[in-house]
Amino acid sequence: MDDSVDTALDAVLAANFPGMHMAPAMQGRLRPLLRLQRLARGRTLFAQDQTCSAFYAVVTGEIEARLTGEDGHVSVLEHVQAPRLFGLAAFATGRPAGYEALARRPSRLLVIGPAAYTLLMDEQPGFARALLREFALRFDGNLRLLEAARHRSASQRFALALAQLTRERGLAADAGGWQAVAATQAELAALSHLSRQTVNQLLGEAVARGELRRGYGRLWVQAR
Repeated sequence: MDDSVDTALDAVLAANFPGMHMAPAMQGRLRPLLRLQRLARGRTLFAQDQTCSAFYAVVTGEIEARLTGEDGHVSVLEHVQAPRLFGLAAFATGRPAGYEALARRPSRLLVIGPAAYTLLMDEQPGFARALLREFALRFDGNLRLLEAARHRSASQRFALALAQLTRERGLAADAGGWQAVAATQAELAALSHLSRQTVNQLLGEAVARGELRRGYGRLWVQAR
């Protein structure tokens, strides 16, 4: 049995299903059905409109989910970091993926195929409920971003994008109440559907208000 698969599974279960207890016997049955996949920086895991034979969890690295419109415009949907799940909708429905997934930096992924999915859905108590909750939370988040892109002001869209990145990547707040978030100006611009110039201006305003600190590839957000 691969110790690295064991470690990855433990981390994914703890992060995504914290209230779910998995008996050692079930873990023993599940682990041989899983595998790890390495992805070099810039490599595509699956393309937009491609059928997916598995879904995934990020073990290390980062995956960018993005879609390309008919006009060739690329929109970033999400930056998926360890140990989050992704790709489940296309896998579970059997429909072509609505977005492209590629590695933003060298990444390792836990691959969860049909046999593992069936075992979890049919025999692991609490798995289906936990997965439904995750779907609902992501759907709500996507609706909020869509609404923001169409109807909200630039500052509101910026705030929503910053809040999403903080939820996904934010570290525990320090003694002063500052929470470190690995995020760049370009990422905020893509998520909020704003220009980099506008995002730079909004970042400066947030810094002036004492709500934000800036660093190279990193922001510090005042925890609320």
